[in-house]
Amino acid sequence: MNTEERNTPPKVELVEITEEHNDQRLDNFLITRLKGVPKSRIYRIVRKGEVRVNKGRVDVNYRLISGDIVRIPPVRVAERTPESFISQSLKDWLQNSVLFEDEGFMVINKPAGYAVHGGSGINSGIIEGLRLIRPEARFLELVHRLDKDTSGCLLIAKKRSALRLLHTLFREDQIHKTYLALLVGQWTKQEQWVNKPLQKNTAQGGERMVVISSTGKSAETLFRRLKLFAHATLVEASPKTGRTHQIRVHAASLGHPIVGDERYGHDEANKHFKTKGYKRMFLHAASLTFEHPVTGLPLTITAPLPEQLDYLLSKETTT
Repeated sequence: MNTEERNTPPKVELVEITEEHNDQRLDNFLITRLKGVPKSRIYRIVRKGEVRVNKGRVDVNYRLISGDIVRIPPVRVAERTPESFISQSLKDWLQNSVLFEDEGFMVINKPAGYAVHGGSGINSGIIEGLRLIRPEARFLELVHRLDKDTSGCLLIAKKRSALRLLHTLFREDQIHKTYLALLVGQWTKQEQWVNKPLQKNTAQGGERMVVISSTGKSAETLFRRLKLFAHATLVEASPKTGRTHQIRVHAASLGHPIVGDERYGHDEANKHFKTKGYKRMFLHAASLTFEHPVTGLPLTITAPLPEQLDYLLSKETTT
């Protein structure tokens, strides 16, 4: 028997979900269950309906419930391990990125340029890197997400009980998030609530876009001006909801997209700022404020603005 045959499950598995995996996302459950299988393959078998929950098709975002029966088809195990996809630079960053940690969860300072998880054509991301550098950790799961090009505070659960508690805080709007963003042009207002529903859409080239639509999901963001420059405005953005690309789309709707946003921004403006040294989108998850889910004590965790962005701001001309 060769290695491929030995590593291939002999038949379909039917797995009953216990309390241990209650409220876990299906993709995270499968990634843990099918160790060594490329995430692109896992996403594909779910999309094709080969994975079923209670005999029905579901999305990878489906949250498992105790008692669910998950059908897992025979899947060939990849010969390469996730380690081969984690760069040394990411490993080094993650070793020194922890902003807060206790026995239940941690907050890391996510670097820009990395997806929070693998899938959809991306072999690996932040959570895979954390699992690699902490092989002794029995449980590490994302509590929420940040866009690939966004830096800053990212919550990681170390226990399933902590994951459930933190998800409850998010659902009940008990976690206050603040972002720093540099907008193109001079935004003259002091502050503004943007309350515009958002809907996911797919462009002709297959690129996922989010648009403002009356048929979309409600989305609210508070923008506060912090500093006015000659050709840009530094703002604090506080999203009440957590929709995909929410701050980016709402900022663009004000007529002042985020500097470096290649999806919702202005090409000419982005070219101008690139000549000044802005190599990434200027969006940074600056802080998280909430009551500790176990102790009840108030907790505020902050991530300093990356040195490069701080330096570039110091060179901007004020009005």
